[in-house]
Amino acid sequence: MNLAQKLTAGLEKKYRVFTVLSPIVMLGEVLMETTIPLVMAKIVDVGIAREDAGYVVRLGLLMVLMSVFSLCCGAGCGRLSSLAAFGFSKNLRRNLFRKVQAFSFSTMDSFGTGSLVTRLTTDVTNIQNLYQNLIRSAVRSPLMLIFGTIMACFINIKLACIFFVVIPLLALFLTVIATKSYPRFKHMLERYDVLNNTVQENLVAIRVVKSFVRGDFECEKFDSVADLLRKAQVRAEKIVILNQPIMKLLVYSCIVCALWFGGNMILSGDMTTGELISFLSYINQTLMSLMMLSMMFIQFMMSRASVSRISEILDAQTESADSVAQISSSSAQPKELSGEIQFNDVYFSYTNDANNCVLSGINLHIHPGATVGIIGGTGSSKTTLVSLVPRLYDVLKGSVFVDGKDVRAYDLKELRQKIGVVLQKNTLFSGTIAENLRWGNEGASDEELKNACIASDADSFISNFPDKYETVLEQGGVNLSGGQKQRLCIARALVKKPEILILDDSTSAVDTATDMRIRTALRKNFSRTTKLIIAQRINSVQDADFIVVLDDGKINGIGTHEELLASNKIYQEVYESQMSEN
Repeated sequence: MNLAQKLTAGLEKKYRVFTVLSPIVMLGEVLMETTIPLVMAKIVDVGIAREDAGYVVRLGLLMVLMSVFSLCCGAGCGRLSSLAAFGFSKNLRRNLFRKVQAFSFSTMDSFGTGSLVTRLTTDVTNIQNLYQNLIRSAVRSPLMLIFGTIMACFINIKLACIFFVVIPLLALFLTVIATKSYPRFKHMLERYDVLNNTVQENLVAIRVVKSFVRGDFECEKFDSVADLLRKAQVRAEKIVILNQPIMKLLVYSCIVCALWFGGNMILSGDMTTGELISFLSYINQTLMSLMMLSMMFIQFMMSRASVSRISEILDAQTESADSVAQISSSSAQPKELSGEIQFNDVYFSYTNDANNCVLSGINLHIHPGATVGIIGGTGSSKTTLVSLVPRLYDVLKGSVFVDGKDVRAYDLKELRQKIGVVLQKNTLFSGTIAENLRWGNEGASDEELKNACIASDADSFISNFPDKYETVLEQGGVNLSGGQKQRLCIARALVKKPEILILDDSTSAVDTATDMRIRTALRKNFSRTTKLIIAQRINSVQDADFIVVLDDGKINGIGTHEELLASNKIYQEVYESQMSEN
């Protein structure tokens, strides 16, 4: 698939029709504009020269009709091109957003959130403007240039030689400008990425900024980033702004030359006054078309960087493309999973570098329905380990099996529908509590929502809200406490009725009594669900069937609470430090 096909993939038929009709309608405007100067010449050379008022009126009315028709064609083309461009940008943004939704975590990490925001907004807008000009100005200007030059040659071929001097000069200037401007505009867009990252980071962490009284520092940081963007913009525009003065110099030079040589031709009888007036009109039309083409060329160079950045998203691999097709997956996917998990000699690296693995030599077998605690120091790769089960990331070496089948052989969507995940960062969306809970199961009944919230100990505070489960949450759940958000996120995962439940430090913001009630409810109501619980507090995992101790991406120990307390040094140190704090 070529670039144009990728950018217009899925474009609705009506927008394709608008794209085709726009230049066709524009042809009518061009024909009228290039014919009107000839009529004007006739008025001067025949009507005025012979003092024939009727002739002047008739051709004058004809010029008015031609102008009105030209105006209607121009307005129609403008509307059609605008509709086509807006439809194109909507379609492109939709395709990009869907593509981003299919990204693996590693692909998402390689782009960065700020860069993706810039690409879906600024870059798409640049391409939208280019698309609109391509189906309008890029058709109109060449036609005006060709027809204007032909008509000028028809009037006086000798005088028309002016055009054949100007056009090569313009081509030379445009080539120089284009060569210099592209890398500068690409650098400018990269500065937009940095600016968006800075804004996003600050707004997400605004409470931290205020609590540490770092507002002035963040303002200075933003000023610095914004100033770097300004400098990049100025550096890019320094080249582009040369286009207009160069073009005007050429236009006025042509007019002066035409008046000088044309005037001499009138005096010698080789040209009439009306022909010179028409010729000047064609100079204006032709050179204005050249100016429009030069501006189009500059816009193309500006948009070229945006097209390149958009293509990177469209060409990026998605999760489904990352799946291991070689692994046999011809058998039908199971309706239910038992929840058995096996890690076979697993290695993982965020950079796909075998010499920089964050997980090494992981061998672990988890029986269906087991409760497994995972504990370890900061940076021991606990979250990374559990992220391999739902394929948020893929192993570099080795295999992860669920129910005896490599996770890469499952249909990705179906695999994740069977796994409930509560990540470290508690993310809620704007909408009601009930709408957030139904993210895992759109068809869940009110009773199922309530039961999940009872199990996560969330029903107690939801019932105190005036609107209960119809309480509207602000963006990110800012009108809830950290503990309340954690409990809602756990409930949301439970509504899925998952065969495997992953809790990544999901009770860190609740007190120990609430933590115990949640663990008791999970053990009682979800006994057949395999549970992987990452925790910093030993109290949260001490009643697990067994506990995995991670250290620097390797398994340091496996056993029950009592076994590890008797034999594992890391576990002993964590236990003693937490007991001493109590």
